[in-house]
Amino acid sequence: VQLVESGGGSVQAGGSLRLSCSASGYTYSEYWMGWFRQAPGKEREGVAVINSDGTTRYADSVKGRFSISQDNAKRNLYLQMNSLKPEDTAMYYCALQSASGVPDLRSRWYDEWGQGTQVTVSS
Repeated sequence: VQLVESGGGSVQAGGSLRLSCSASGYTYSEYWMGWFRQAPGKEREGVAVINSDGTTRYADSVKGRFSISQDNAKRNLYLQMNSLKPEDTAMYYCALQSASGVPDLRSRWYDEWGQGTQVTVSS
């Protein structure tokens, strides 16, 4: 399995970014995919997750600002981030897990990870 993130960058507070994750090498019929982030000195946290049926979950800190989606072929994952805040600054990772049911926001349930893309929000 290969997960490759892109779309990170530097933006001022209030701005927007769209992250993309290109996924390949898997044949799971049921899965969870998601975006996680880790700031320096902090634990990795779940930001938004989606399952193969399209069910989504969001961290409270990003509800109403971030939106997760996947394309029809379900090989690309996206995270639209609006109204960005300095506290959103972190390395953002894409993750994948063969699983069914409502997707989990806890990183320990995911086995496949990308290398990450940096998001920096300045005030």
